[in-house]
Amino acid sequence: MFWSSRKTADLAFRYENVSIHPTAEIGEDVEIGPFSFIGPNCRVGDGCRLHNGVTLMSNTELGKENELFPGVVLGADPQDRKYEGEASWLSIGDRNTIREHVTIHNGTRLGGGKTVIGNDNLLMAGCHVAHDCILEDKIIIANNVLLGGHVSVVSSANRGGWPAVHHFVTIGRNAFVGGMARVNQDVPPFLLSEGSPCRARTINKVGLRRRGISLESQQAIKEAYRTVYRTGIPRREALEKVEAERGDVAEVRYLVEFLRRAERGEKGRARQP
Repeated sequence: MFWSSRKTADLAFRYENVSIHPTAEIGEDVEIGPFSFIGPNCRVGDGCRLHNGVTLMSNTELGKENELFPGVVLGADPQDRKYEGEASWLSIGDRNTIREHVTIHNGTRLGGGKTVIGNDNLLMAGCHVAHDCILEDKIIIANNVLLGGHVSVVSSANRGGWPAVHHFVTIGRNAFVGGMARVNQDVPPFLLSEGSPCRARTINKVGLRRRGISLESQQAIKEAYRTVYRTGIPRREALEKVEAERGDVAEVRYLVEFLRRAERGEKGRARQP
């Protein structure tokens, strides 16, 4: 039996084996399954559905119409030795689907104190999102993906099952990371990358088509990919060549800027301090 609320929870109580802390806030039309726990300073937005055995540890905000499946644990302390118990948060937007046994941790001081998940994302069973990650919108993360601390995933990126992503990596817009990949550098947008270590292999043709990228832009991205990854030209010269020849295409400009930031970053990671 689900516990449903149409008003803010202002008392700690147990009802049908649900535990809600006095400081937690529950929105309208929320469903909470048995053996779930809502901890201090948590907020569950309108229309959310929490299946049985869901845990919100502390300092966690859910937007509207999220669905959390059994075994999900959100808002636990970060697994970071530099964390000293300071207040930190997890913020999750609207209409996300978080499947069985996903874990997402709060932020740390180094990352601004907050882990952030955007809107309309699908996190499949067994994923882990570490402290200070930023996931934007319309992202699909397949089963058992592991995201290290401070990882950024830009909108509309997808990952196959079992990749492990090094901390401070950025995964670009409309990128696809193949299953079992070892991701230790930034993953370029619009391309399909895979392997151990993970490297760009071709354009993400299926993803680009699904996102409505024009055929003309797809062709320009393909030409840019060949110049940068297949000609053997030094990276800096290849980017200059691509910019001169196809810089009129917005997606190509974004790709060039992304690769330049990665080149300037520590070990190919633009976010690495």
